Amino acid sequence: MEKIARIDMGAAGGPMVTFEEVGEYAGLGGRAMTSLIIAKEVHPLCHPLGAENKLVIAPGMLSGTTGSMTGRLSVGCKSPLTGTIKESNAGGQAAQVLARLGYAAVILEGKPAGDDLYKIHINKDGIKVIVDNSLKELDNYPVIEKLRQEYGDKVAYMSIGTAGERKLLAASIACTDPELRPTRHCGRGGVGAVMGAKRVKAIILDDAGMTMRPPKDPEKYRDANRKFVEGLRKHPVTGEGLPAYGTNVLTNVLNEAGGYPTNNFKTGQFAGSSKLSGEAQAELEIKRGGTATHGCHRGCVIQCSGIYNDKDGHYLTKQPEYETVWSHGGHCGIDDLDTVARLDFMDDNIGVDTIEMGVTIGVAMDAGIIEFGDREGAIRLMEEVGKGTPLGRVLGSGAAVTGKVFGVERVPVVKDQALPAYDPRAVQGIGVTYATTTQGADHTAGYAIATNILKVGGDVDPLKTEGQIELSRNLQIATAAIDSTGMCLFIAFAILDQPETFQALLDMLGSFYGITMTGDDVVALGKKVLSAERDFNTRAGFTKHHDRLPRFFYNEPVAPHNLTFMMKDEELDEVFNW
Repeated sequence: MEKIARIDMGAAGGPMVTFEEVGEYAGLGGRAMTSLIIAKEVHPLCHPLGAENKLVIAPGMLSGTTGSMTGRLSVGCKSPLTGTIKESNAGGQAAQVLARLGYAAVILEGKPAGDDLYKIHINKDGIKVIVDNSLKELDNYPVIEKLRQEYGDKVAYMSIGTAGERKLLAASIACTDPELRPTRHCGRGGVGAVMGAKRVKAIILDDAGMTMRPPKDPEKYRDANRKFVEGLRKHPVTGEGLPAYGTNVLTNVLNEAGGYPTNNFKTGQFAGSSKLSGEAQAELEIKRGGTATHGCHRGCVIQCSGIYNDKDGHYLTKQPEYETVWSHGGHCGIDDLDTVARLDFMDDNIGVDTIEMGVTIGVAMDAGIIEFGDREGAIRLMEEVGKGTPLGRVLGSGAAVTGKVFGVERVPVVKDQALPAYDPRAVQGIGVTYATTTQGADHTAGYAIATNILKVGGDVDPLKTEGQIELSRNLQIATAAIDSTGMCLFIAFAILDQPETFQALLDMLGSFYGITMTGDDVVALGKKVLSAERDFNTRAGFTKHHDRLPRFFYNEPVAPHNLTFMMKDEELDEVFNW
């Protein structure tokens, strides 16, 4: 990946493409690439939907290679949802194809005049920016179907639905999976709204004529990759639990732990959780002719996704992930998998983040717009988002906006981004991450559930404050580095527990780039990324006082443990003191 492409959508005379060497960004990928470019080149006080913001699309350091688990794509910008720096990543085929085409990053800059809509075609011959107004007001599935008729099935696609066109703050960017379904989303932070503001509807990635990226030491790379895969397959989480039941294996686990937020974070357990569990979901998927085991991109050996069919055996959506099942399920008092799956399809099609939308509907339920447990009502609210009605635009702008509009006090957000599926009063470590991450509430930024609940990488009591600051800090550093490699974050389970698997990852990176990689180098990379992100946020006006949870977490004990969030402010302020 020896080049960066800049596409100035607002250039005089129409969009202009230029190419440059990677220069100071050499050796970076994924989140490191997106965050360092945004931190340096985007004015922190710019309007996120204005011409000054940039959308940086970057494959990982190992994307486009023969290495397993290397297909994550990062998208970065100033977030219209949070106002902070944002990196959102997804699986699918886009990262592998973009990397094989030789791009370390594609940067969308400026903002076009007029109301034309564009598609961008990238192949071995270069980049073309093409007006295509036939794509206007189409959602993701119809967009991809239309583009397939023109560009075929041997490419990868990125697209936005109508939510992105309308610049809704919960809008996502879809990446196609191996079957060319738009099911893998850069979901969080409204990145789809930034793509919509640039008037870009779709990106077509065609790597015909290109080959895999070659490592500096092919033999050592093959050997390291083999050991890495062996490590993933022998770990009980990555080798057994996730392939069998997907991420939704966590439903019963978190419900039993009392950390499963229910009815907009009123309690930590849901009576209907067994109906939503990964075990129940897998059984239903197989019974209907779908599958409980599926990779979101070629080269995935964990295979934590699946195919969810309707009662007639027809494809409905990809396997709804744990966060989606929770946000549209227990959080809203809904215990029906078919309803959750239908909402998941609508999220993907309209192009909105499933976490943000599920939490938003729960906030709307708290406002009395519909009742908790109202399945058809939840679907009607999503239809409003799809139609772009005034109510739909409010809901599509996320939980914080919806809470303000309807006067709801219990709004579970940090920096205006909705909390995911773990109650911080029952899992104190994840509360530290929610509060302090640079990205707004985000479980993946420092997944303390691994150690608090699953006892991976150690054992820190989730109901006590001791050890949580150090745990979150170390996980946030490690995550920033993993997000830069193009690796799926789920590799963390194996590398935390198995030193030899971590060494295999270091050997993959080292043998590919012809260097020696150590654990200290990984830590240094993670700190570099986080420091750049923190600096951007500081210049954007964020202070330590924004690194807090909503007050109700401190004031309202949650059953069954009847605890509040107990971390002191001065402790939270220590997370980034390294």
